[in-house]
Amino acid sequence: MARPSRSQVKELVRSRKANAFSFKDDGVIPNHPRWPLVLYRGAISLPGNLDPAAIIEDLFDENGWGDSWRNGIYDYVHYHSRIHEVLGIARGTGAVRFGGNNGRTIQLKAGDVAILPAGTGHQCLAASTDFLVVGAYPPSGTYDECTKSEDHARALKTIPRVGRPRKDPVYGTKGPLLSAWEALSSRRKTRRAG
Repeated sequence: MARPSRSQVKELVRSRKANAFSFKDDGVIPNHPRWPLVLYRGAISLPGNLDPAAIIEDLFDENGWGDSWRNGIYDYVHYHSRIHEVLGIARGTGAVRFGGNNGRTIQLKAGDVAILPAGTGHQCLAASTDFLVVGAYPPSGTYDECTKSEDHARALKTIPRVGRPRKDPVYGTKGPLLSAWEALSSRRKTRRAG
């Protein structure tokens, strides 16, 4: 399969609304205290003549989200306390639980993109044999992997320090992610002030 050109990548992006899911701290998985997980359903068209993972990698890279990888999603619950993460589904389907054991299971399929703010628990519960995910990270932050209850206290301090990314990994500087995270942050500041 061929790698897409830059112009092809832009043409394969579909306008989608941001579906937002917030999760509470369960004592083991902190989740993010302000920002929700953002899910775009079918945000990327994946034609059969192009490498679907390359399309997603190039799109994320174009928007400043790098250090990409191709694989599945771990079958144990984990989170990143010092960086945000984006997951683009290149092939297949998977049932992924977000937010920890008390979170929500979401069926993901090729073309979907999930953007996880630091602290968001995630775990693959089941997947098709061809399930392929492309993950990437914004330029600021440091990768870590937290899995134990002992990580929780430190994570509560580091998660709020992870800044909002400058670009949405799918839609760039005008993407729904930026307004969804900013709007929620602004509303909470307004509530506290009043």
